[in-house]
Amino acid sequence: MTTDTPAIMAHKKSIAYAMAGEKVKWLALFDENAVVRDPVGPSPHDPEGKGFQGISELGRFWDMMIAPQNMIAIPHTRIACGPNTAAVTMSMANFLNGAKFYIELVAIYDVNDAGRLTSLNVYWDCNALAAQMGMLSGAGA
Repeated sequence: MTTDTPAIMAHKKSIAYAMAGEKVKWLALFDENAVVRDPVGPSPHDPEGKGFQGISELGRFWDMMIAPQNMIAIPHTRIACGPNTAAVTMSMANFLNGAKFYIELVAIYDVNDAGRLTSLNVYWDCNALAAQMGMLSGAGA
């Protein structure tokens, strides 16, 4: 059983607040200069792959990526990498516009000594999601 380090506690709160639609509580988990890269690298919502930095940008990320969805996050493995970093493998089911999409991901949570998230880096395959969306819309993959 993995000890609930500060980073693992931040992970648990983050997914609980995201699934419950608790934007204010989710944002409160982050340091004022935190960065979220979800996914890491260029994507349709982050073409330069720089991520979203600072509370205002994290709020914009929430509005664009979390708010429109009804997501279920299922953590599989939580690995404490010391007290301030955790690696988590998860499955995500997202319900958007009446359709269901699945992604597998690895998320790296980094917290400062106060337990506030300084970075959240989520690795998942945009192309796999795009293929699902194409198949579900009837366009094929």
